[in-house]
Amino acid sequence: MLQDREHALRLLRMMLLIRRFEERAEEQYTRARIGGYCHLAIGEEAANVGSIDCLEADDYLFVSYRDHAAALAVGSAPAAVMAELFGKETGVAGGYGGSMHLLDVDRHFLGGWGIVGGHLPIAVGAALALDYQDARGAVLCQFGDGATNIGAFHEALNLAAVWHLPIVFQVINNLYGMGTSVEQASAEPELHKRACAYRMHGERVDGNDVLAVREAADRLLARAREESEPALLETTTYRYRGHSVADAGKVYRTPDEIASWRERDPITRFVAVLEEHDLLDDEELEGMRKQVSDEIGEAIREAAAAPTPDPDELYENVYGDERWREQFQGMNTAAPFGERQETRSWQR
Repeated sequence: MLQDREHALRLLRMMLLIRRFEERAEEQYTRARIGGYCHLAIGEEAANVGSIDCLEADDYLFVSYRDHAAALAVGSAPAAVMAELFGKETGVAGGYGGSMHLLDVDRHFLGGWGIVGGHLPIAVGAALALDYQDARGAVLCQFGDGATNIGAFHEALNLAAVWHLPIVFQVINNLYGMGTSVEQASAEPELHKRACAYRMHGERVDGNDVLAVREAADRLLARAREESEPALLETTTYRYRGHSVADAGKVYRTPDEIASWRERDPITRFVAVLEEHDLLDDEELEGMRKQVSDEIGEAIREAAAAPTPDPDELYENVYGDERWREQFQGMNTAAPFGERQETRSWQR
């Protein structure tokens, strides 16, 4: 990777873009432009970018609800991602999904999923479809450490192993499932070792080292495509913020712990590597930071100016019954538009 300067700088720029996007998203949440939940992955950029960068045109991606980085890394426009957070019709899901349900079907990104671990069996289904059709391609399924202790995790790994499916399960282990540490919640805290129960390959890499993540993910995805064998990749990283914007993340973590992880910041580390190999200088870095900052600023302006979805279309695509308007009419009064009719001031 370090022999391809353009590619290496592209990885850095994507991490910088994601970091700035999330910082500004946090700011926009405090300004009440983003409603509902909002889960930030500030500090986890290398774990996302390193693996997603390996995806090929025939591959598919499934992720959890901490999905902003994934949407940007697959190439979704920052303005469309921000618009989705704002609940605008120009968003990647038309404003109906919000922060936890980003997707980009054209790029084979089949969604952020709100139920912990709920997308693992669905990702296995996609891998089964690839195998059934004898199609080239593999599935990358990202999830947090908290998903490894639920039934769907074990069911998904078992089926993937029994059927020899082309899928790589990536545990983005940020050490905490909400406010509970992996050490407290998992009898085996080295999560990659869970793979051996299914005679599946498992390994752990430093999730704050984008080159290490990319090497491992590239190798395992290639193996999945060529040999139709699943794998479990654990990438250890850290989120500087709490579980969500509603969590300060200070009750269950010490300032010293957070500070120690900031010293291992994935962006700072990669910048140091690039500078060491004479692939980047301070002026170019500052120029790149300004570019992404301007790009995210413009994305916010576009999202803020975009129209909101038509309330009359709220229940479209929920059920196939042609009488859906009639069936849902009675719900409008107590829907998110206000407890009384004609109370829709939230849109203004």
